[in-house]
Amino acid sequence: MKISRLSLSLLLAGLSALLIDASAQHMRNVTTCNPLSPNKSGYNMLVYDYESVDVRPQFPGGERSMINFINETREYPYDAYHNHIQGRVLCSFVVGTDGKLFDIQVIQGSGDESLDREAMRVISKMPPWTVGMVRNAKVNVQCIIPIAFRL
Repeated sequence: MKISRLSLSLLLAGLSALLIDASAQHMRNVTTCNPLSPNKSGYNMLVYDYESVDVRPQFPGGERSMINFINETREYPYDAYHNHIQGRVLCSFVVGTDGKLFDIQVIQGSGDESLDREAMRVISKMPPWTVGMVRNAKVNVQCIIPIAFRL
């Protein structure tokens, strides 16, 4: 079966459009508050999902280093420790184009506010990550990680 050049060109153009549309589905426009603005006005920012970027952001040294960092930095809140409260906090944050973390949020709490605050504190202390990339351009990428509190 012979395929003409025109048919092949149309097929390739269609596939390219599909690939571009597929990557655009995992990109969101996020309105973020500008803390320096007197009226706390927002601005729009493009944020990609972790799974949809070409190069994923990474903690310096990889996953094992991140786990070590969390374990060394995490401090069990006093009241939670003495009341034998355990839990897991699911946190979301954005790795910016400069590698710094921002927009740190608890998306599924542990049921104890002190554990949730501690998880956010640990993430805020993380060093800059290697940045995520799409088509050789640095992009903002949302990441989600769990932080466990076990006695």
